[in-house]
Order: sequence, then C-alpha cells, then structure tokens
Amino acid sequence: MVKRRPLAAGLNSTPKADPEKEQAFVDDAKKAKKEPAKNGPKPKPRPTEQSATPPRTPEVQPEQPAGQPLGRSRLSTQLRSDLGAALKRASLERQLAGQTPNTVQDILDEALEPWLKSHGYLK
Repeated sequence: MVKRRPLAAGLNSTPKADPEKEQAFVDDAKKAKKEPAKNGPKPKPRPTEQSATPPRTPEVQPEQPAGQPLGRSRLSTQLRSDLGAALKRASLERQLAGQTPNTVQDILDEALEPWLKSHGYLK
C-alpha cells in the first residue's frame, strides 16, 4: 500500500519543469485569448434593411402604474418541502401544456399579489 502523506507535502514536492516549455505554454494561452478562432463559427452578417418577418411581440405584462417600471428584487426564502415540490411540478406541467403562468417566479407573483392586496400591503 502507498504511504499516505499530507496534501501540503505533495504541493512542495512537485518536479521542476523546463522553464522554456512553461513560458511557451503561457505565451500560447495569451495568444489564444487575443486571436479569435479561425475555424470557429463565423458571425452572421447583419442585414442593412429591415427583415421581412415582424419582430415578436412580448407577452402581456401585468398592469403597472404609469411611469413606474416593473422590476425584480432578489428574495431568498425556504418553503415546506411539499409546497416546493408541488410548485415545481405545477411549473413543469404548465410549461408542457403551454399554459401561463408557468414559471415558478410568475406563479409565486400571481399567488402573492392577492394576499398582499387583501392585507393592505399592496395597492
């Protein structure tokens, strides 16, 4: 069986590499960052005229007060495991059925808004 040794001992006993090979490796890495890939995918040219297909219209957003953009803020919380599982399942099933709201975030927004309004926390 191989004799065990601490990790620090392994780090201190690394063999010395050829300094020229080390420098060539570092230089190649720097050169690769500066030069784009020659065989990679080429960017599509941008048309100068408008495209024939109309732009997609965004999904209907919930009503919001005029002049006040709808933003998002981060909130971290924990749910009971049965609620979390049911919420994820509802989200997946609604996505597969093409129903909205279908994201966890949108389902939570729709569920919390009536409660906050009824208790006077949201107008």
